[in-house]
Amino acid sequence: MSDDLETLKTAVKKLNAKATQAKMDLHDLSEELPTNWERIPEVARIAHEAHAALVEARKQLAAVQPT
Repeated sequence: MSDDLETLKTAVKKLNAKATQAKMDLHDLSEELPTNWERIPEVARIAHEAHAALVEARKQLAAVQPT
């Protein structure tokens, strides 16, 4: 159980970093508009998927973490 908890904590940290980077990429793209406007769907999709994965991993961690 302890290994699973540590694995989930590590996964949440990695996903948090990925989601933060995706957020910054989306922000940077918005600052550059109208340059690269064609990339909006791609960058937004990446940010959406990163944050969805982070939320799901946090739910899993909360379910197994001792209170």
